[in-house]
Amino acid sequence: MSSEIKVAVNGALGRMGSTVLTAAAAEEGVTPVGGADIAASSDSVTIAGTSVSVPLASGLAELFEIAKPDVVVDFTNGEAAKESILTCINAGVRVVSGSTGLSPEDLEEIKQLSADKGVGVISASNFALGGVVLMHLAGIASKYFDYADLLESHHEMKVDAPSGTALSIAESMIEGRGKGFEQNVADLQTLDGTRGGDFQGINVHSARMPGRVARHEVVFGALGQTLTMIHDSINRESFMPGVMLGVKDVVGRSELVVGLASVLGLDKP
Repeated sequence: MSSEIKVAVNGALGRMGSTVLTAAAAEEGVTPVGGADIAASSDSVTIAGTSVSVPLASGLAELFEIAKPDVVVDFTNGEAAKESILTCINAGVRVVSGSTGLSPEDLEEIKQLSADKGVGVISASNFALGGVVLMHLAGIASKYFDYADLLESHHEMKVDAPSGTALSIAESMIEGRGKGFEQNVADLQTLDGTRGGDFQGINVHSARMPGRVARHEVVFGALGQTLTMIHDSINRESFMPGVMLGVKDVVGRSELVVGLASVLGLDKP
């Protein structure tokens, strides 16, 4: 593999996809070579903030006929995301995915094919480095508290609730605690759902509104005290350092990695 990592973006016309193309163009050692988007109406896309254009296709299979990326960065959803990742693995192209809506069964299928083909995949719910650190710290703190609430808010166009990051944080909390949390159950709930969703005793609340990009807040409670951890992503550029770290890391992998913890060394004792 050459010293320059050739990157293509799936969902290149979306807000995240266009931001990834711009970041790839600015990143040392990385070169954008193409994009795919179901909404493509031309055969090229100009990278925002530059005069550089790269080939554009309506799908990855079509893109691979005209461009040869080392890594595809994918920010799509659900079934489309799974099919895109499998297409890349079968083509021998590594993947960095921030796609939401992948089920455990989807990840198992991706894991198996990734291992069979020896093609690395990084699938992460959040590429903001502070968000990854929050997941790690919440897991550490959980063993010292009996009660916890998890509040997340995103822009009004987000299709899933709670966010994948919120679920990853909750899973880290349960793993760190080794069991579920204690929970208040209201004797009288005058508005259904007020206490939020229940993830093994963690009350999970989701807000959707204009003006937000992403915010995750964990509140732990114990006798006479609370501990609050908050991470805010102010803009989509906040995710780009993590995406570029993933791009540079995945070229040396031959299996599925879930989350950025191992990339940052946070999964090591």
